[in-house]
Amino acid sequence: MNLALLAFRLMCLAWLWPVTQLNSSHFPDKRKHKDLYNGENTNYKHAGRIDFRMKKSDSTKSLLIKSEQLLRIEDHDFAMRPGFGGAAIPVGIDVQVESIDSISEVNMDFTMTLYLRHYWQDDRLAFPSSSNKSRTFDARLVKKIWVPDVFFVHSKRSFIHDTTMENIMLRVYPDGNILYSVRITVTALCSMDFSSFPLDTQNCSLELESCWYNRLYINFILRRHIFFFMLQTYFPTMLMVMLSWVSFWIDRRAVPARVSLGITTVLTMSTIITGVSASMPQVSYVKAVDIYLWASFLFVFLSVIEYAAVNYFTTVEEMKKLKEGKVPASFNASQAMAFDGCFHDNDIDMTPFSDLSGTPNTDRTTQSQNSASEPPPTEGTRLRRKRSIKHNLNFIMANSYMIDSYSRIIFPMAYLLFNIIYWSLYA
Repeated sequence: MNLALLAFRLMCLAWLWPVTQLNSSHFPDKRKHKDLYNGENTNYKHAGRIDFRMKKSDSTKSLLIKSEQLLRIEDHDFAMRPGFGGAAIPVGIDVQVESIDSISEVNMDFTMTLYLRHYWQDDRLAFPSSSNKSRTFDARLVKKIWVPDVFFVHSKRSFIHDTTMENIMLRVYPDGNILYSVRITVTALCSMDFSSFPLDTQNCSLELESCWYNRLYINFILRRHIFFFMLQTYFPTMLMVMLSWVSFWIDRRAVPARVSLGITTVLTMSTIITGVSASMPQVSYVKAVDIYLWASFLFVFLSVIEYAAVNYFTTVEEMKKLKEGKVPASFNASQAMAFDGCFHDNDIDMTPFSDLSGTPNTDRTTQSQNSASEPPPTEGTRLRRKRSIKHNLNFIMANSYMIDSYSRIIFPMAYLLFNIIYWSLYA
């Protein structure tokens, strides 16, 4: 029975053997694909293990030694400068300005982005090279070697750009010459003089210094463009001054119109002065723009005072005529002053005063009486007609409209003269 069972098993094995060989011959790469799949999974799980065939295509693995070993980083103490104890090491510096980002008059500083490059020689980093080509490294090697301790004097803020990585480049030549370049944005102090602002030119300097080397000055001449300030400050100021002159052509009895125009121009000038002062530093001296704004404000203010004088003289003259009885009995003073606060010529007889017409005769009589007691003038003496201050004041009160007539000429001519002097001094 056992023999029969053993014989049956042998027959089954003999029958299945050709089928197994046939399957192996039809799928010869099945085992290889499985091995490759397992290898890929292994590399994915263990990133530090690289396939041997990938090493030949990686150029960074073609070096026989690492960069630290090539430059002998571990063999020297790079906390000390090259040639410590001997002569100073010459270090060359150049700056390439990428952009001037901002200039702040309020904070008295300027911000710029620049490339700062250092050149020096360190024999400790010399390496053998058959092609005499340099090697370029990033910021990781910079932290392991000696670099010049250069810093910015009077720097408020500064930083090294680090997007997408630190903007630092180190290039080492076979003979030990080194180029170290870094991209920096720095905000430095600039002592500005605003005596001629905004018609000024500023001289700002970027100072670099080291504990071992002399100070380096980089001067920037900054010249301001005046067109922006002409649009924002000077032109509106000129328009406000000329607008205040319009009141000289308005009837002196139109009190609401002239007062509202004068107050509007004064308030507008105050707003312009406040806006300019808010954008400027608080300095202890007068700026050129302050002179122009306050002089213009004075012209606007005087135009308001001019109308106040005209209105006062007109009112006093009409009240004087009212007291002397030169108005009709039917005249109602309350109705005449109901609208604008002063009397009207069509309601009041505006005939000239009798004392004005009689004053010359009175003066002549007085002068003839005085001439009898005074000796006659000698030859070469000029005769002048003397008028008292009261006489001149009465003349102005009687002809208050003439103040507006003279103001139409005096104010524009005086403002034109001021502009000629101002622009000739500062432009």
